[in-house]
Amino acid sequence: MEKFVIDGGVALSGTVTPAGNKNGALPILAASVLTSEEVVIRNVPRIRDVEAMLELLEHLGVTVERRSEHSVALCAAGVTAEAVVEQAIADRIRASFLLAGPLLARFGRAVMPPPGGDVIGRRRLDPHLDAFRALGARDHFQGTDIVLEAEGGRLRAGEVFMDEPSVMATENALMAAALTPGTTVIGNAACEPHVQDLARMLVGMGAEIEGIGSNRLTVHGRDELGGCDHRIAPDHIEIGSFMAMAGMTGGEIRIADTEPADLRMICLVFEKLGLRSHFEGNDLLVPGGQKLLVSRDMGDHVYKVQDGPWPQFPADLTSIAVALATQSEGQVLVHEWMFESRLFFCDKLVSMGAKIHISDPHRALVMGPAPLRGARVESPDIRAGMAVLLAALSAEGRTEIYNIRQIDRGYERIDERVRALGARIERVAVD
Repeated sequence: MEKFVIDGGVALSGTVTPAGNKNGALPILAASVLTSEEVVIRNVPRIRDVEAMLELLEHLGVTVERRSEHSVALCAAGVTAEAVVEQAIADRIRASFLLAGPLLARFGRAVMPPPGGDVIGRRRLDPHLDAFRALGARDHFQGTDIVLEAEGGRLRAGEVFMDEPSVMATENALMAAALTPGTTVIGNAACEPHVQDLARMLVGMGAEIEGIGSNRLTVHGRDELGGCDHRIAPDHIEIGSFMAMAGMTGGEIRIADTEPADLRMICLVFEKLGLRSHFEGNDLLVPGGQKLLVSRDMGDHVYKVQDGPWPQFPADLTSIAVALATQSEGQVLVHEWMFESRLFFCDKLVSMGAKIHISDPHRALVMGPAPLRGARVESPDIRAGMAVLLAALSAEGRTEIYNIRQIDRGYERIDERVRALGARIERVAVD
């Protein structure tokens, strides 16, 4: 067990390069099961969730070879229909369920233990199962495992319509359809940047996909898919976290090699919270010394940050937006409508001096700016942990953050990287 010890109040400045997208890496790694040929993945983030996925793949029979710090070669030639998804590893990440689509499409059968992951509210598996049923699969429980079987031993192309634009369900449907001969149409699909990245990888493996970036995907699947060499796109959630870090500490941070198209809504919402930024080529610069002032809507109404399916504001940045709002002058209503438990972390910020009123499980009114002070707090999940870390970096005094393995699940070597920007942070062992 480890903790972070942070002496805050330092304006962080410098240049940082974002890691590969965490939520893109997990389905992209899972997609290696779709082929017996070698797949090389570059810009792979070194985080706990990725390591867990690689462990799952190795347990299935995938050969995993580290080519460099951020490049992995995978070959699933040794995976068979009898492959078992290890329950103990699946307990650690929700993305374990992303193996269902590849296994079902390639072998006609998949036995899936219940996935783990952050406890931020109910996270339905129904959209996944509905998609598989639309492609000709049956499902039943075997103890706590979900057994998926394709009628006749092979999925068939068809029409899938999501009852919600679930990211992971769309990814599972995409992977299954890519290895199913014929044309599959996925309606009400998620179209987040990481879904688009997975689709681009599948095209590189031989599938034909129309509508990438939209909520209607047409997949012309193949009998077989080949290997590919794919580079994971930069993580827009991590970029948003570094943007907020600059604003909360008052420093100037240049975020190098971004995908500007993925950041439009993030920049827009943060600008409403008083944080200005601009692009210089593909670099995003957040100027230092900004006085954060919340914009009010016409009629002097309170501005509302509300997450939603892409291209709306990402749910994974809701916690970060709350933290940023604590240092912005004015009132902000944060409406997290997707997950009913995500805002419960606000008590950590309140213990540090933040002025936050929890209206109900989905809404919090943040009143700023509030001087933050150091405290002993715990990270309940990946994004809340990062929000607490941001608060600690901007607070006066010393903060100790426990349960930091949650932060490590989503942010690569975050202590080393913020230390390079001037932060006073140490990783300390805990008995």
